Amino acid sequence: MKRLPLLVVVALLGLAIAVPMSGGMLGFGGGSPAPTGTAAGPSPSAGVTGTPPASSAAPPSSSEPSEPSEPSEPSGPVATPEATPAPATPGPPADVAVVPVTQFRAVATNTNRDEVARVLAGTSNRYEALVLVEAEADAILAGVGATRPADPGRLVLVRNAAALTKDLAKHRKRLAFLRADAVTPAVRALVWGGRSLFGVDRIGDAADWRLHARLPGPAADTALDPGATWTMFAGGDILLDRGVYQTIRVKGRGVNYPFDGGTAEITGHTCCSAFGWEQPVTKRTGNRGAMRKLIKGADIAIANFENPAPNRVRWHTSGTVFSADPGIIDGLVNAGIDYVSLANNHIGDAGDAGILQTIDNLKERGLAYSGAGKDSAAARKPALLEAGGVTVAVLGYDAIAAYYAAGENEAGSARLSLTRARNDIKRARKAGADVVIVFPHWGTEYQSTPFARQQRLARDIIDAGADMIIGNHAHWAAAMEVYEGKPIWYALGNFVFDQTWSEPTMEGITLELTFHGKELVQARMRPHIILDKAQPNFLAPGGDGRVVMGQIYDASKGILPW
Repeated sequence: MKRLPLLVVVALLGLAIAVPMSGGMLGFGGGSPAPTGTAAGPSPSAGVTGTPPASSAAPPSSSEPSEPSEPSEPSGPVATPEATPAPATPGPPADVAVVPVTQFRAVATNTNRDEVARVLAGTSNRYEALVLVEAEADAILAGVGATRPADPGRLVLVRNAAALTKDLAKHRKRLAFLRADAVTPAVRALVWGGRSLFGVDRIGDAADWRLHARLPGPAADTALDPGATWTMFAGGDILLDRGVYQTIRVKGRGVNYPFDGGTAEITGHTCCSAFGWEQPVTKRTGNRGAMRKLIKGADIAIANFENPAPNRVRWHTSGTVFSADPGIIDGLVNAGIDYVSLANNHIGDAGDAGILQTIDNLKERGLAYSGAGKDSAAARKPALLEAGGVTVAVLGYDAIAAYYAAGENEAGSARLSLTRARNDIKRARKAGADVVIVFPHWGTEYQSTPFARQQRLARDIIDAGADMIIGNHAHWAAAMEVYEGKPIWYALGNFVFDQTWSEPTMEGITLELTFHGKELVQARMRPHIILDKAQPNFLAPGGDGRVVMGQIYDASKGILPW
């Protein structure tokens, strides 16, 4: 099922989550302050392309808005991750951990010996063939208790792990096995015997892994040690005002309710919301607390904080000016969220004092942040987080609300530009960061496809040394790109939000990322739908989650090779 594209109609912008009219639709320019009105919703019937409407100001170049007074960092050691060294010499034969894998986009989560036998016999309903590296084939087959099939078409042999990965990208209905130290995020690692080497449910001891093959041992510096892996959770936009506040405070569900979601399904659709969209009819299917388990299970959990939390509490029942009750922040902390970005087009909705009070309220609760501060230097300072012996820097930037940008002596958000990002990445490396994540608030609302200059800026930021980009603001789950081997998520969509007027705004994704040291080795996108205007619940990726996942993959054509 594909979604219709969408034009953000000017007449309804006053009802939408504010996007500045002068270039703000493009995610880079400034504009007039956010309008007020009722809850957001553009027309679903109008068309839109990857470029902005003709009535909008053209976006500046990818390095804008510029910062003329700030020179680039002095020349010196390149502040990008170290180049990949030449492959290490394999060790002597050993019992090497082997992992079942399939295509990155596949929805399967596990496999077993019986399924391998069915694949080789040609009786599997899920896979048509098994793919192995030729030099490892017989040892891996022995490890899974199988032999070469009578039908040679059921066993595909390739030269190396890179060729295997490319083969899976072209063939969704193929199963494969890789050495654990050869697994990359370009494939989907599967559970074997109820155990996984990756994700929040991974085993902690290599001795607990039950699938091995007699192969040349990995070099000491490349062996996958489960004890050296760590995980990151990433969520999209969090709103604690308007309908979310109503659910938590007025209806008395409590601050923990948004993160107590389990699983859900869509049983039908009704027509229509005030904005002309079909709305999904949902049903909870159990597993209460699954979202909380995922967040708390991650070593680091991050999200976007789409409102200030000033000391003076004011509930907005409608409109696009937000503020949060500081007490509700406790729900984020209780859920296990470690960091929030304050760089967005609503952080200044309670004024400069509100920004400073928000920071104090986060600090009081031990919640890390970046993307806003008492001045531009403070706003651009990275949050430094620790996991698995690795230092992770998160740099938050806003490209939407120039009027909330911090100044030399004025509180505000960190304004996005290539010059700033390049210099800040270098500074983060000098501060000891092993992994640098750029977390921008950018793009066009209700659009899943990045426009050309946004995409060029993303690539420039990767070239400047970022290890990945995790964006937000669209209120839709948007495209994923892999550039120079580095992932870019243009937007994760809503996470805790009250935009119940359409299926695209009710759905989003969370990320479950696994690192081995400073290297990303697995990336899983998990679809969800928001119930009760506040609570994300997981959707089955192969079931009702196919709609939002399809939206992402459709927007990623030509830029996601996995």
